[in-house]
Amino acid sequence: MLTRQLKGTGHSVTRIGLGLAALGRPGYINLGHNRDLAGRSGRIDLEQHSHSVLSAAYAAGIRYFDTARSYGDGEAFLGRWLAAGHATEPVTVSSKWGYRYVAAWRVDADVHEIKDHSLANLQQQLEESRANLGSHLAVYQIHSATLESGVLDDDSVLNRLAELRNGGMTIGLSTSGPKQADVIRKAMAIERDGIGLFGTIQSTWNLLEQSAGNALAEAHGAGKGILIKESMANGRLTVREPATSSALVKAVPGFPADAIAIAAALAQPWVDAVISGASTVEQLRSNLRALDIDAADVPDLSALVETPEVYWAKRSSLAWT
Repeated sequence: MLTRQLKGTGHSVTRIGLGLAALGRPGYINLGHNRDLAGRSGRIDLEQHSHSVLSAAYAAGIRYFDTARSYGDGEAFLGRWLAAGHATEPVTVSSKWGYRYVAAWRVDADVHEIKDHSLANLQQQLEESRANLGSHLAVYQIHSATLESGVLDDDSVLNRLAELRNGGMTIGLSTSGPKQADVIRKAMAIERDGIGLFGTIQSTWNLLEQSAGNALAEAHGAGKGILIKESMANGRLTVREPATSSALVKAVPGFPADAIAIAAALAQPWVDAVISGASTVEQLRSNLRALDIDAADVPDLSALVETPEVYWAKRSSLAWT
């Protein structure tokens, strides 16, 4: 798999990366996640399972991996996989701070994550991320920055992030919710020492939710690296939601819906990498078929687009399984 420079950074990424949102904890909001794990929910079993998916991704050529402090033991699983020497070539690792995992390894927990964008939490989670990932940690992002959280107005946090940037770490942010475009544009205007603070932006963009597209194109044009998450809409653009998947496979015959969804994201000229959220080796292999789809063969699927309000309301209603 070919690599390319993650714009605005000195790091290389493959066009498809692997995220650990669905691999680092027993519960997640991907449709059918419980069936994917097939009972492998204990820490030892889940770590072995995550390592098998990581190894399959590496063997397939993936050299970019994404995790977060709130992905249960995702950072630790990835860190131990790297420490065991499975990656013999350089890889780029990104992680995120700002949410705390509070489900205590229970799928039926009332609350799974708590947002905390305070300076104190940044300091604590930074040390935890460094302990888990060591020198592999290359890109550190605010997890789901929003206007409401106030993190982009908190000088104590922004100044600390600037110190990390000045020390050689790439600083980024991820976005979620119906106001992604507003957050992206606000982040682009933030500078420290006369230099834009954020080098990367990780946002949700898919065939159902495209409202951040123009802002992401502007950010890429301004030199920011663009990473796409949730390109399959947490399973809504896979065979697990027949109403949408049938439209995709009809539009691009011969390919599974998940690969078509990823190919649609890769076709955007401002995208550096798309993060696969595969829970199994089989899903990963299906996702990677996106690389066999020519961008010119991805038709106009704008009829699938939902308003941001509708899309994010549906996402909020997805059950943790």
